[in-house]
Amino acid sequence: MRYAPHTEQDVREMLARTGDETIDDLFSTIPPSVRLEGGLDLPAGVSEMETVDRLRELSSRNRSADDLVCFAGGGAYDHYVPSAVWALAGRSELMTSYTPYQPELSQGVLQLLFEYQSMICELTGMEVSNASLYDGATALVEAVNLARSVTGRGRVLVSGAVDDRFVKVLRAYGRGAGYEPEVFPVPDGTGGTPAVATDVAAVIVQHPNVFGELEPVRELFGAAHDAGARAIQIFDPLSLGVLAPPGELGADVSVAEGQSLGNHLNFGGPYLGIIATRMEDVRKLPGRIVGETVDADGKRGYVLTLQAREQHIRREKATSNICTNQTLMAIAATVYLAWLGPEGLRELGERCVAKARYAADRLSSVDGVSLLHPDAPFFKEFALRLPRSVAEVCESLLDRGVLAGVPLAQAGEDILLVAVTERRTRAQIDAYADALAEVLR
Repeated sequence: MRYAPHTEQDVREMLARTGDETIDDLFSTIPPSVRLEGGLDLPAGVSEMETVDRLRELSSRNRSADDLVCFAGGGAYDHYVPSAVWALAGRSELMTSYTPYQPELSQGVLQLLFEYQSMICELTGMEVSNASLYDGATALVEAVNLARSVTGRGRVLVSGAVDDRFVKVLRAYGRGAGYEPEVFPVPDGTGGTPAVATDVAAVIVQHPNVFGELEPVRELFGAAHDAGARAIQIFDPLSLGVLAPPGELGADVSVAEGQSLGNHLNFGGPYLGIIATRMEDVRKLPGRIVGETVDADGKRGYVLTLQAREQHIRREKATSNICTNQTLMAIAATVYLAWLGPEGLRELGERCVAKARYAADRLSSVDGVSLLHPDAPFFKEFALRLPRSVAEVCESLLDRGVLAGVPLAQAGEDILLVAVTERRTRAQIDAYADALAEVLR
């Protein structure tokens, strides 16, 4: 208890309140396979220098996406990150996430966040964005909170083609908020026919979906609007160079994982949560919002606006329990989008589509391999059905220098999700197909 502020009495009272018997019971929802049992296995009497050398030796065993030909996706992608992005985002006047309460000292950060919000609105076809959230999954949670608040309803419908990890996060938050997300089936991989009743607050669709395929979103969102529910779209930011934006498709709220906007894979984070909505719901939008104004001398300036939120007011009146964001990642996304520009965004999207189509044709021509949904249009990802265990195949391909993709367990043990970004070359795709044929022989 040397570094903990809680007394034994505090702990007993807490456990009595939660209904748990031990501290370990509080963490029962964490799978045992990822829990650390016991202490750290560090040898006694070893100097700091020797310990650091040992840790470096252990870390060198990791093989990153830079060491392999990466076809992994499922929410985190190996897109090219221009050198300018982190050269600018890493400048001292920008490299902070602390709340800019004193705008006279924070004009650089505030202007970049205002530009970020403007770019997200232009990208999504929505009217207002906040200055970012933690990641894509928690952005979805906040979108649902917004929908339930503005409609006064409780039920939440989720397409069966939404990434199951997003649904699990939504379910975890829903337990505290008093709802359970209801997943409607999608037998053919897209679409589905949800029964949207008048007690439904939100209908959630991922487009492109977890299989990388394009959804009939206008139809699904039309059904949501007919019942007075909010339509929520999970989108891929870099798909919007070639696909219609969420606002045009009828979404009321759009959310995304923003890792692909100038952020490296980083072994899983930190990433960036994007959320945008229509102006009528701006007062229910969580987190920070930066506005543009003029000072007493008529000079343009930037400030936090609509600040009666989160930490400034009573908890029960807050729009969210999230009162921070990912400023650094949002700044990197702003630099990246400015570097890319509208034409660059379109060109990048077209390259991803063309390369993914070529990869799908090559890989599905391997004996025993087929596309999960052969007739479905897709953006940069597609699902393959393999004749053997996906885990075994991926392990064998690692030995050949190929990060083959992401096992898509929610679709089956033999389903592999493959992502193809602008970084992949025809030679790499051909080598992947040849290696897969060899492994499956």
